[in-house]
Order: sequence, then C-alpha cells, then structure tokens
Amino acid sequence: MSDVSAPAIELQDVHLSLGRGAARVHILKGVSLSLAAGEATGLVGPSGSGKSTLLMTMAGLERPDSGLVKVAGQDLGLLGEDDLAIFRGRRIGIVFQSFHLVPTMTARENVALPLELAGADDAFSRAEAELRNVGLGDRMDHYPAQLSGGEQQRVAIARAVAPDPAILVADEPTGNLDETTGRSIVDLIFALRRERGATLVLVTHDLSLAAVCDRTVRLHAGRIEADADLVSA
Repeated sequence: MSDVSAPAIELQDVHLSLGRGAARVHILKGVSLSLAAGEATGLVGPSGSGKSTLLMTMAGLERPDSGLVKVAGQDLGLLGEDDLAIFRGRRIGIVFQSFHLVPTMTARENVALPLELAGADDAFSRAEAELRNVGLGDRMDHYPAQLSGGEQQRVAIARAVAPDPAILVADEPTGNLDETTGRSIVDLIFALRRERGATLVLVTHDLSLAAVCDRTVRLHAGRIEADADLVSA
C-alpha cells in the first residue's frame, strides 16, 4: 500500500546542465523541493531562471546530472527510457505553451492517442467525453489548423487529463493566448484539478495567476529564492 502522506513530487539537491563543452550551462543548482499530493504550486521567476527546466525535470522529460527526483513515490532515476515513458504516460499530464498537437490528427484522435498507447480499449469514447468536458463536443472532428488557439489548448488539456494522471504540469499554458482566452484556460485547468484531486505544478510569468495557487516557488539563477504557502499566509 502506498503512503498517502508521502510527497507527490520530491527533489533533493538536483543539478542539471544543458549543452556541451564550452557551451554547457548549469541550469539547476542544488534544487530541493517537496510538493504535497493535491497541492497547486506556481513556479515563478525571471526568464532564464530555470522554471521550465525544473518543470520538465519533474515530468521526467529532462534527466538531472545529479540528485533525486521522485514522483508519486517512484525514483525516476531508476527507470530506463521505455519504463519512464510508460510511467509518464500513466501518472503525469503535461500541458505546453505551444499545444504540441499532432497536426494530421483530429481533436478526437489527439486526445485518444495517449489512451491508445496505454492500451485502453475505450480510448475514443473516453476522448469524446474529455472533449465534451472542455467544451469542444462540437469540434471533435476538426484538425488543429481548423481550431483557434484557445480551442487547441483545450484539446491539449483534454489530452493531458484523459489518462487521469495524479500529477498535472503546465508550462506557460496561457503564453500564446489573449488575456480573455487565457483566463478561461486557467479556470478550466483549476476546475479539472479540483475535480480530479490532481497535484498541479504551473510555470507562469503572471504573478496574479500564480497567486491562485496554494503555494508559489520563486526561482532565480537556477536556485529557489523564495517558497510561500499562500493558503496559510
């Protein structure tokens, strides 16, 4: 039986560098962080502070040079690439700023994709339910190019939550949207997070958006500069 009191995400002394040789840059510098299950955390800080890299490390899309990254009780460093991909597909939903939809697939097919990869027999019926849940019941057969930016992001959110992940991470999900559309996307992400009890990690430049979270973590030059629990503050 898993320990329900265990952190949803735990990092201990994580260092990560990107590039090679003289171009190698030390991005994360000894980051330690523990996020509780069901908590919504906003990652903030100036451009180049390491926010997105930290998020991608939590999601298993970047491997650190050293340190521990544990998600839902699993040490990601112990997983090979194939097992890591399977774990990520089942336990972590990812929403990107640029949507990352497959252009040759309809909205329905895009949302069904991770379910099919996981071997679900009801991938398309679940995809249709998720699209209805994000307000796109009448756009299921449209391709990404036929959808607005806000609609594409709704498809991406439906795809992220379709496998019912314990962890939901979002990297500047409103970055390519106008203010009104962006606010509706934020409302949707938080509504889905509350509905499913998922742990949410949100990278944003918008401090008002971060303030909606239970907690904010501010990064600067690859280190945690501040960590505030907004619920108890």
